Amino acid sequence: MARINLSHNRPLPSVSLCSSISLKAEVGLTPPRGCHRHIIRPLCNCERGWPRPVTFMPGNTGPVLVGHSKPGARSASKTCTHSPRAKYPAIKALMRPDPHLKWTVLGMVLVQLLACWLVRGLAWRWLLFWAYAFGGCVNHSLTLAIHDISHNAAFGTARASHNRWFAIFANLPMGVPYAASFKKYHVDHHRYLGGDGLDVDVPTRLEGWLFCTPARKLLWLALQPFFYSLRPLCVNPKAVTRMEVLNALVQLAADATIFALGGVKPMVYLLASSLLGLGLHPISGHFVAEHYMFLKGHETYSYYGPLNWITFNVGYHMEHHDFPSIPGCNLPLVRKIAPEYYDHLPQHHSWVKVLWDFVFEDSLGPYARVKRVCKLAEDRL
Repeated sequence: MARINLSHNRPLPSVSLCSSISLKAEVGLTPPRGCHRHIIRPLCNCERGWPRPVTFMPGNTGPVLVGHSKPGARSASKTCTHSPRAKYPAIKALMRPDPHLKWTVLGMVLVQLLACWLVRGLAWRWLLFWAYAFGGCVNHSLTLAIHDISHNAAFGTARASHNRWFAIFANLPMGVPYAASFKKYHVDHHRYLGGDGLDVDVPTRLEGWLFCTPARKLLWLALQPFFYSLRPLCVNPKAVTRMEVLNALVQLAADATIFALGGVKPMVYLLASSLLGLGLHPISGHFVAEHYMFLKGHETYSYYGPLNWITFNVGYHMEHHDFPSIPGCNLPLVRKIAPEYYDHLPQHHSWVKVLWDFVFEDSLGPYARVKRVCKLAEDRL
């Protein structure tokens, strides 16, 4: 068994599992209340069978990973989370809707509808090329807009229903209903980060056992849209909500209209844009970069590179988990206001390099995640 020291001033070992991140100083990790943190050991190519977990010091605090906290202290994460806000009151002013988000999303939806009209006469090979090179970027970016909208970034918390319906509108170019289900499960990702049976962002044991070689990990990355869609049904199934039904009906009506007006090629373009853009695509590096354990003992990472410009700053992931009510457009200001809480943390420099390392490093794979055994999940059994 190995144990990570969570004391206030002692740095963690600077052991890098790959070269796509940099470590500048220490970080304190605090597991959610009622949860015990476990690392599922990465499965190397030469191994088979179920993983043997490496146990870390248990705690009872919240899921925020920035700063330092005393192990076992009650609500230590709340103190840790909001210490930047207490020190810098200006951060609270950033917790407001993004005034440009609705117009940006409107433009992206209209661009994809225009593309549907343009691809009608294209050869199939060119249709698929543009679906990957252009449509994949737009549709993936729309999923991240939906992520921001799920945090009420478009119209604010006072008009939550406006955000739900606007997310359904942003969903239209994707071809399949997504927005309402994402909202339902994303709450658990923030509340129970890494919670076994609760956070459906964590791959299943079957995924970790099966996709353990470079070729299989490459396939796993290419099939990410399917795993993200099916995993919730297996790990944490929930009752279908009214908004999910409405999301499906609106999407079906939009798809039928596009097919009736433009034929099969526009629909293939939209669906291919979603599947290719969310699969083996440079932007998809954020799926792996956010919470896979590239550096021993570190669970969440930020990326400050140029792809944030087209992804609503999803790369500022440490900042986002600290302040989920701050829209993506303001996350760079959080780091600028409180640099001492973020600049010393490990960070990625390239999402493409993240994908490369994930595929070819033996120490990385679906198993390289922090999992926590949560009492809530155990009580449901």
